[in-house]
Amino acid sequence: MSLYIGREATKLWKRICAETTTEINLLVENWKYILGGLICQYIHGLAARGVHYFHRPGPILKDTGFFLLPELGQERAYVSETVFSFVFLSFVLWTFHPFIFKSKKIYTVLIWCRVLAFLVACQILRIITFYSTILPGPNYHCREGSRRATLPRPDNLLEVLLIIPRGVLFGCGDLIFSSHMIFSLVFVRTYQKYGARRFIKQCAWLVVVVQSLLIIASRKHYTVDVVVAWYTVNLVVFFVDHKLPEMPDRSLSALLLPVNKDSQMKEEGAKLVNGNSGDPVDRRLRSQANGKVNEDGDNVHIEVVDGS
Repeated sequence: MSLYIGREATKLWKRICAETTTEINLLVENWKYILGGLICQYIHGLAARGVHYFHRPGPILKDTGFFLLPELGQERAYVSETVFSFVFLSFVLWTFHPFIFKSKKIYTVLIWCRVLAFLVACQILRIITFYSTILPGPNYHCREGSRRATLPRPDNLLEVLLIIPRGVLFGCGDLIFSSHMIFSLVFVRTYQKYGARRFIKQCAWLVVVVQSLLIIASRKHYTVDVVVAWYTVNLVVFFVDHKLPEMPDRSLSALLLPVNKDSQMKEEGAKLVNGNSGDPVDRRLRSQANGKVNEDGDNVHIEVVDGS
């Protein structure tokens, strides 16, 4: 038993080392895209904090979702954050699964290049939107009477540039459209395309729908913030995905290797000798040995004689 466990552990370690080498090579080639995407994440956080300085609390706007969905209350506001954290961590772990499991369809570096491209495009639109019209936040800490509803004038530039997690959680003014929905929809659409489990895909979409309702019920966003996120993110991902080059299939490892013309010619010659040519005309001629083939429209008769 211990021998079997040791053998499997050795295989796992070799797989991790081989995968790490491959991903490092891909990271060396694509580090600019990864770094650019991460910098844009910081800029997005900086913009969300900046709009908080301009936010002024006011009466909550009339909202259909607030009328239809009961309010969870401030003490249960963590529920929607818990669902979002589950979606976020699940996706991150899935992108790193090639390091552990044998069935590998994606490259971690390439999938994150793609995801960051989706996020950046959506977040640029989001920044433009919430700076265009600053709405009074419906969240509890953004309402009138809360000391967090407005930020005091910064004393220095470092206070503006330094983003802390607590400030992100208690932001106000960055409403249209929901950042939580951007991340969740981008993650689910990416798994929909590159994931392997149909059941998980169905569950993922269900979880995102539930998260949408929880965000509204927690009064973290207006209904319009969630609705706009649904169609904007899906459209952005659709168009950006068609502009990006398709990721190579891991099952076709030859795509990542240089092609040797001599070996390719030998392979084609072997196919011809063995009668396995990929040419459909050649296959049809061989299948009808000693017969006549009449090509429509050309009046050409081809006589095939059996060499045996």
